[in-house]
Amino acid sequence: MVTTATLVEHEEWIRSRHEKVTAPDGALSLVLTHWSPAGEPPVDEDTARAGHPADALFTRLRRADIDSGLPQEGYRIWRKDSPAQRAFQGIEYYDYDPAWVIPGRFELVDEQRVVPFEHIKDAGATRGLPVSGDLVFEVDGTEYRLNAFDTVYGGTAKLQLVFGDRTNGAESYGAGRFLFLDRPAPDRELAPGDSIPITIDFNRATVPPCGFSNQMNCPLPPLQNRLPFPVRAGEKRVRFADGFTL
Repeated sequence: MVTTATLVEHEEWIRSRHEKVTAPDGALSLVLTHWSPAGEPPVDEDTARAGHPADALFTRLRRADIDSGLPQEGYRIWRKDSPAQRAFQGIEYYDYDPAWVIPGRFELVDEQRVVPFEHIKDAGATRGLPVSGDLVFEVDGTEYRLNAFDTVYGGTAKLQLVFGDRTNGAESYGAGRFLFLDRPAPDRELAPGDSIPITIDFNRATVPPCGFSNQMNCPLPPLQNRLPFPVRAGEKRVRFADGFTL
């Protein structure tokens, strides 16, 4: 049974998602991601801002070059008048379904484990992401074990699940979806082998940022995170005005 309080909370989450993606620094506002060649200094802000309005946001990035491992400096330009913002009509959702609120556990396997993730703009190359543990749960009597990695989302330490399922491309975003979960036992250090109960609510599954801007480079679900059944819960896809494509 779904309580009124649960539905109100879910509607509030939907509203907060709309506010996040349409914000001045939301994914819809991103119009440019630029990376300097590995080992070269960053582009100065005035040069980066050339041709953009004064109220555009400018942020810096840094990563390791995928080939050499050398530091690579980057920046992003965010504009509230971006084509995607103007064409955005909303996010499509599945109806809330309590059957997709699943009890499970988080198993800390190895703090140093790194799993190769392919990213949507890396032409098949992979980047290693630190995966501290697995989300383990059952669906229809079968146990599934998905890799989750540590991240910070909304200023809070989270586990991030990048997963695929049988709805991708037909009903939901083709490249898979994200799910952010509170990191369990935040008040103590976990050791490899620890198993902590966790609730996995697929009603909070989201379209990745690359579904809102082609300037995002999102991780794709690795093979072990591709579920062999449809997960009809959470966000489906982004709806834009007719004729608009990212």
